[in-house]
Amino acid sequence: MEEPCLNSSPSSSTGETKRRERQKDKPYRGIRMRKWGKWVAEIREPNKRSRIWLGSYNSPVAAARAYDTAVFYLRGPSARLNFPEYIVKDGDEPGELSAATIRKKAIEVGASVDAIQAAGHARADSGMVSEKPDLNEYPSPDDSEDS
Repeated sequence: MEEPCLNSSPSSSTGETKRRERQKDKPYRGIRMRKWGKWVAEIREPNKRSRIWLGSYNSPVAAARAYDTAVFYLRGPSARLNFPEYIVKDGDEPGELSAATIRKKAIEVGASVDAIQAAGHARADSGMVSEKPDLNEYPSPDDSEDS
């Protein structure tokens, strides 16, 4: 009599395929892709059912950076980040900011990353060779002039 094989199951290969598909759809924590190709980020407020909308972006990296900014300000240094090396500590203490302030900071970071990446793609399309941009560098709100 043949013994059943305990190590393999038909669902294990299906599970692996589903995991790979999910990884393509959600390459980073806290983001998802809309049907039309834009990447969006949002985060749930601690101990609340409400969410903070963090914006819509052209690239998954920009959305993930916006999420990282928000999760850092909500949960502090122990937060699980997509890009821990790019967090900028600007003097504001995590956990002390309002949802509106967190949203504003996250959107600034995400929009800046999108702009840097768009500029890099434009240079690459024109045939110019460029270094990989530092996604941690973005203009501070004080640098912009009100017109």
